Amino acid sequence: MKLRLRSLIGTILLVILVITYALVATIVAVAQLSESGPVAHLAYFFFSGFVWVIPAMFIVKWMVRPQEES
Repeated sequence: MKLRLRSLIGTILLVILVITYALVATIVAVAQLSESGPVAHLAYFFFSGFVWVIPAMFIVKWMVRPQEES
């Protein structure tokens, strides 16, 4: 697969990942943290703010991989 096509697909996947992850993280926070204090909110959003980096890292690594010889 050409690098340009892989970059396009990866960019679209990253946008979908970020939007979906933000919605899910917010829904979980509203459902589970409604009775919790500010420290629990801070800890949850700090943790969930970093978790999306793991799948994004794999997408970016796939995007910049050198083109296979054919």
